[in-house]
Amino acid sequence: MVRVINEKGNISVSKEVFNNLVSVAATNCFGVKGMAMRSMSDGLVHLLKRESMGKGVYVTYNDDGSISIELHIIVEQGVNIAALGGSIMNEVAYKVNLATGVDVRNVDIFIDSINLD
Repeated sequence: MVRVINEKGNISVSKEVFNNLVSVAATNCFGVKGMAMRSMSDGLVHLLKRESMGKGVYVTYNDDGSISIELHIIVEQGVNIAALGGSIMNEVAYKVNLATGVDVRNVDIFIDSINLD
């Protein structure tokens, strides 16, 4: 949990809040089909439903009060992966900082699958 302290009091932000913010910001980027999660039972990558998108996001708290984000996504066929990655990194860091005031040290993106539909 991240604690933000200012002159008016303390705010505690849980991992679930970051997971939701990150998953919404990432899936709103053009070319992202959705969040992904690898199944432990069969090893296959599954597209997560809207209510469980946060399972494709992993947040690590750093000693300096910032966070590091790892997200697993499925992308549409034919998108420029380098451009998409840069767009997601910028959007996620901006939205998290805007909503919580917490600095994002880095955003690591793992493309687990490409949607061929």
